[in-house]
Amino acid sequence: MHYSGPVRNGVFMGQNLKNPWRGSGLPGETLFPLADARDVGQLLARCPAHAPTPLRQEPALAAHLGIGQLWLKDERGRMGLGSFKALGAAYAIARAAAATNAPDLRHALQGQVYVTASAGNHGLSVAAGAQLFGAAAVIYLSQAVPETFAARLQAKGATVVRDGADYEASMQAATRAADANGWTLLSDSSWPGYTALPLRVMEGYLQLAAEAAAQIDQPPTHILLQAGVGGLAAAVAAHARHVWGDSPQIIVVEPDAAPALIESIRAGRLVDTTGPVSGMGRLDCKTASMIALHGLARDADDFVTISENTAQRAVDLLAEYQLPTTPSGAAGVAALLAGLDLPREARVMAILSEGPEDG
Repeated sequence: MHYSGPVRNGVFMGQNLKNPWRGSGLPGETLFPLADARDVGQLLARCPAHAPTPLRQEPALAAHLGIGQLWLKDERGRMGLGSFKALGAAYAIARAAAATNAPDLRHALQGQVYVTASAGNHGLSVAAGAQLFGAAAVIYLSQAVPETFAARLQAKGATVVRDGADYEASMQAATRAADANGWTLLSDSSWPGYTALPLRVMEGYLQLAAEAAAQIDQPPTHILLQAGVGGLAAAVAAHARHVWGDSPQIIVVEPDAAPALIESIRAGRLVDTTGPVSGMGRLDCKTASMIALHGLARDADDFVTISENTAQRAVDLLAEYQLPTTPSGAAGVAALLAGLDLPREARVMAILSEGPEDG
């Protein structure tokens, strides 16, 4: 399925869907994202590379956007990997290492191989986690992923395999390789029969949400969450409901080219979508994570899509305020440029999810 939205004054407005499942979730579903960040915090406290990332209050940018306050959770420096993804797969691998009770965790997973597909940052987290605990990493990339990401993965010791025109094709290749070689598939997505490890990847993202909740000086009225397969958005939404209840309006933002969550919410079930390749590369996922969909159907209020042009406008605007990022990293802010109608006094929190590709 693929839909277009209206155009106003020459600006593509995207889709905007009020979530009909808010509060209850999709009928019959019982598997949801975790919401309590304590286990994540305890494990990360043992990691010398871990430190909280800043929550930046940006009054000048808020005034430019016509809202009362804007906080940006800045993940561009997370654990030296440049993205929130550092919290996901690496955390799942760290849990596996800790469970061995090995006297030296640096060699706890010797001989194990983790394989995944990635649009860049998830693969970097798998590579870094494997390297830390003695495992090997094999990362499948589609032809659409920039070579700069492949080089960064190789610098972390990963074996990079190019296979497929898009993320979905590279994931199919990674799954086949896992089955054929007895490797551990570590995806940031989930589907029927594959839920345990993705649930832990999403649990890692709770650290970001817990930090933001502790850093902010008053609850936000609106939370803007960019989504690819939806793991980050679902984890942050679950923790926001855990901490603040029903009061913040949670808005999920996707590329118009990859409307996996909004179309699944519209259909009331997980559906595959189609569309062109998006410049929001880390969000260019045509099928949502099953667990993320369940969580966001319960916790999110609205789903919107944004155009390529709007995402680039957000990148340019953030650069003017010395906040360089990518179209994926800017997607939450981009929703404010796409005609999202918020009250003047809105207190908005968004996530600057990654640094610039040349940074």
